[in-house]
Amino acid sequence: MRMREFYRVEKTGSLRNLKPQRSEIPVLEKGKVLVGVRSVGLNYADLFAIMGLYSATPQGPFIPGLEFSGDVLASDSDQFQVGQQVMGVTRFGGYDSHIVADPAYLFPLPEGWSYEEGAAFPVQTFTAYYALRTLGDLKPGQTVLIHSAAGGVGLQAHRIAKKYDAYTIGVVGSERKVELLTREGFDKTLVRGKHFRQALRQALGDRALNLVLETTGGKYFYDSYNLLAPMGRLVAYGSAQFTPASHRPNYISLLFRYLFRPRVDPLTMIKSNKSVMAFNLIWIYEEKELMHGMLRDIQALHLPPPVVGHRFEFSNMAAALALFQSGNTTGKVVLNIG
Repeated sequence: MRMREFYRVEKTGSLRNLKPQRSEIPVLEKGKVLVGVRSVGLNYADLFAIMGLYSATPQGPFIPGLEFSGDVLASDSDQFQVGQQVMGVTRFGGYDSHIVADPAYLFPLPEGWSYEEGAAFPVQTFTAYYALRTLGDLKPGQTVLIHSAAGGVGLQAHRIAKKYDAYTIGVVGSERKVELLTREGFDKTLVRGKHFRQALRQALGDRALNLVLETTGGKYFYDSYNLLAPMGRLVAYGSAQFTPASHRPNYISLLFRYLFRPRVDPLTMIKSNKSVMAFNLIWIYEEKELMHGMLRDIQALHLPPPVVGHRFEFSNMAAALALFQSGNTTGKVVLNIG
């Protein structure tokens, strides 16, 4: 008899506290859908939750993971049938071979897409769209600066921005990621370094910088904000500078970075006519109508399948998280089951 396999954190504080476990396959609940998971997507929120650095982390033991894809094994919903291929989001619980899902958070896997591509799609695409359109109010032809451009969100943000004929400038942490951005069609690519502000000025030329998608914090936040044009918007949805380098947080280092985190004076913002916005995608989980409205808008863009850069077996979770944590990834990191 096949067993359910999953990873659970009994106590936050270290990646080593994430342990594989087995149990019986869960029973289908009324109005729900039982999904046999085939692929799981990794996100930075997973790392921060496991280490206890994410405010939305559940109290007590929990299963991390926000997105997945697989097959419907049983259904008490007229929206999905047994055997249907689906992708979905969940407010934690994604590191699991069998998920009893609310049908409101499941979506049909697009025809021709792999399970890996399905697991790589929901979280980063919703994140990119919400940053660009809902908050960023991107208009056709505007200039967008995308930090962490070679990651899952960055690549999806570029593809969405290009649907609005935006001029895209991608920022990466190493030269080896430049080729991917060139292949994806970014108009300009910058590598983070001590001369970043000067390089950004040169990349802009006579163009106004209208929108920044910011994920790093520190000096790159300030450099990006300072070069925003009047009425420009900086949207922050991450802060990579707080990512611990080892399996557990260095709280002294984190405290230092926290004390010197980016800060913007509202009076200065009024004077310069610039805006800073930020969001945490996890709250959208409770906003079903907003989520499905965004999905309809995204589907109308006819985006290609997302880039899957790294694949691991589900049993190799530790190696996948270590690579993801290193910052040396491109595209999406997924784990495959079965």
